[in-house]
Amino acid sequence: MPEQAPQTFANHTRLDPLFHFFLLPVFFITFLLTIWNLIKNFSFESAWMVVVAVAAVVAVLKIRNYSLKAQDRIIRLEERLRLERLLPAELRPRIPEFTTGQLIALRFASDGELPGLASRVLDEGIRGRRQIKQLIKDWRSDEVRA
Repeated sequence: MPEQAPQTFANHTRLDPLFHFFLLPVFFITFLLTIWNLIKNFSFESAWMVVVAVAAVVAVLKIRNYSLKAQDRIIRLEERLRLERLLPAELRPRIPEFTTGQLIALRFASDGELPGLASRVLDEGIRGRRQIKQLIKDWRSDEVRA
């Protein structure tokens, strides 16, 4: 099996093929087909099928969102524990100042780089995940993100 390239800012985003290339298209196409059917054969039943299709699309998106939110909470906990271990004593009281988004971005910083980067994020008020990730020099992979 070919070896995967090391994870970096440029390649860290992941697509879930079953979700992004099967499930979403199937539900979206079904939604479009129900609208087409409503136009061709207007009836209460065809209108109701559009409502059901919309509900199905919303359900799929909400279910995905729930799993990502749960994962974000776990990352937040993991990173707070990591910061407790790695930050100098004078910075530890500032850990509650980090937003969930900042913690999610900081998870990619290596242990050696994290204290300096965390201090910079707080002192300069850097809030954007993308901006924080771009500042990371020594990337720490996260291969298990949903």
